[in-house]
Amino acid sequence: MFKTIRISILLIILAAVAVSTYRARTKSVEWQFTLPINIYPINGDGSAASDQYIRGLSVDEFKPIEEFIQREKDVYGKQVNAGVEVRLQPTLREIPPAPPSEQNTLDVMWWSLKFRWWAYRHAKIVGPGPQVRLFVLFFDPKVNRVQHSTALQQGLIGRVNVFASTELSATNNVVIAHEFLHTLGATDKYDPETDQPYFPDGYAEPDRSPLLPQRYAEIMGGRIVVSNQDAIIPRSLKFVTIGQKTAREINLLPKLNE
Repeated sequence: MFKTIRISILLIILAAVAVSTYRARTKSVEWQFTLPINIYPINGDGSAASDQYIRGLSVDEFKPIEEFIQREKDVYGKQVNAGVEVRLQPTLREIPPAPPSEQNTLDVMWWSLKFRWWAYRHAKIVGPGPQVRLFVLFFDPKVNRVQHSTALQQGLIGRVNVFASTELSATNNVVIAHEFLHTLGATDKYDPETDQPYFPDGYAEPDRSPLLPQRYAEIMGGRIVVSNQDAIIPRSLKFVTIGQKTAREINLLPKLNE
């Protein structure tokens, strides 16, 4: 009897978590209210350079992300008062669990659970409504190469790797915006083996003539395609757009079957 009661309680808790997660996911793309993006800086490599850079951070460094989302919302005709608000949170000393190197389904699921539990323990949400939490790891560009970032729609959380460099802050914002849109349900639109954007959904201007070189990057394609073999990282969000497929995924456009 006691075992049955424990299992029943566990199932009730899991059901409550599932319902809460579903509500957060749907509300995050209603675009009716301002969606907070909480950025938690973390020294990713333990270096003095990264520590110094983090101490000098201000929320203004991330304001281009707000401007980018507002600009693209306007393109798709969403109401003006429903945007995003970047909030710079206190620096965290612990590093969130890294995703598995191999994309084994069970390993990814286990990592997802660990990451969500870690986020719950280290960055509790304060206030009503859905909120995105991005754990931004900074690395000294003179010493390190950064690994791919990752984010989860379940829990609206992301683990973002960027450089501790004022010169690269605009590029950092491109990466952060990319991962933010992952939390809203946007999918990657590039080949993970080559980083080359897929045609047409990973191109900012798939109808451009001549097609190449492109002038902008599609945010989930990640790069500006300049030739059939080469694509470059955009210098800032001024050179990035949200394509139609991504817009449908995050509810800026109706789904095709609606």
